[in-house]
Amino acid sequence: MSTKSESQLTHEGKSYRKIAAWLSVLFMGLGQIYNKQYIKGALWALFELLVLIFFTNTIARGLWGLFTLGETPQVRERGRVVDPGDHSILLMAEGLLVLLALIAILAIYYVSVKDAYMVGKLREQGQKVMNFKESLRYVWDNGFPYILITPTAVCMILLTVFPLLYTALIAFTNYSSPNYLPPRALVDWVGFEQFARLFTMESWRGTFLGVFSWTIAWAILSTLLVVFAGLFVAVVLSQKVVKYRKFWRNIYIIPWAVPGFVSILIFRNMYNGQFGVINKMLESVGLPAIGWLSDPMWAKVAVLLTNLWLGFPFWMALFTAVLTTISKELYEAAEVDGASVVQQFRKITFPIVMVAAIPLMVFTFAFNFNQLTFIYLMTEGGPVNADYNYAGHTDILLSWIFKMTLDSGQYAISSAVALVVFLIIAGFAYFNLRNTKALKGDV
Repeated sequence: MSTKSESQLTHEGKSYRKIAAWLSVLFMGLGQIYNKQYIKGALWALFELLVLIFFTNTIARGLWGLFTLGETPQVRERGRVVDPGDHSILLMAEGLLVLLALIAILAIYYVSVKDAYMVGKLREQGQKVMNFKESLRYVWDNGFPYILITPTAVCMILLTVFPLLYTALIAFTNYSSPNYLPPRALVDWVGFEQFARLFTMESWRGTFLGVFSWTIAWAILSTLLVVFAGLFVAVVLSQKVVKYRKFWRNIYIIPWAVPGFVSILIFRNMYNGQFGVINKMLESVGLPAIGWLSDPMWAKVAVLLTNLWLGFPFWMALFTAVLTTISKELYEAAEVDGASVVQQFRKITFPIVMVAAIPLMVFTFAFNFNQLTFIYLMTEGGPVNADYNYAGHTDILLSWIFKMTLDSGQYAISSAVALVVFLIIAGFAYFNLRNTKALKGDV
């Protein structure tokens, strides 16, 4: 008899959560009203009513625009716009915003269903159901961190996630000059056509592989040069035989103190083939002038040397600070054992400074991989490469995207390249962050 009664109570208890959840699925707030939380239920129901009354058409229009990208082309007669038609790119942007808003609404809808389910579960267990004031206090006490981070999360979605998704979507269209530029012409979804062009068409594949190879080489060489130049100067200035160390350190830190774009423009003039100071100096000692910015190889050397000049002071300062933390007793013990200066550097100095340098080297590599400003101010991607599409010999992936977008209107394929770059950088960052102590729980 007791077992039958317990089974009946359990069956009746299950119905509370199920009925409340299904009522909330049917219409927001009904489950809360069923659970005798009338004010909360009324607020949930009011939210759904507002969405249905004021946003149904907006949501339908946005999703239609996102899937179709418009159906009515612009009509012109005698040079005048008779019918403006649909603007495909604006429809895509509006549709994407509507889609994000719809996801947020569905998330709120899910929360209402879950809330009704959990309160029904409390009723099954014979516990008291909170009234509206108690519910507000509970949300404030237990959800305070979420309340604080929600505005930041919304800003991140609008300012970071939305542009990334928008760029990714353009990569799957034919949005490009001169034939597919809205509002004059409609833009269509073409799937993976841009990626197919990028990796199968000889001209595009050759350009991508060439620019990608130089981007990798540039990122690696520019990082290693500044790191080891900074280490070399720091180690030399740490030697006891060097006098006036503060003076030399202040001299070497000057390039870092000067605004970078000023130094870049100065070097660009210094490398000028006609009136540049460097070529004038070479000619004064009987050496031939060099086409620093017109020859592909020398242009790459020029950007690497200029980046070396701008970047090594930071690493010199970093390594100088690290060297001061190394115990002198280690070097004294090494001298007693007969270790030479080179051996001391290899066995003591280098391993210790690299512990501090490697994480920063990773971030420096990622920064140089996307170093658009430096390349564009220094060479504008030149000299011209006749075998490349919209790219020069010193263009990196980001400057190539910049040129295709602003100079040539090749928005779709530039978005495809941007998406590939994003995947590369994201994979690189994920691999390195996964190997940091912070994500492994180490202190």
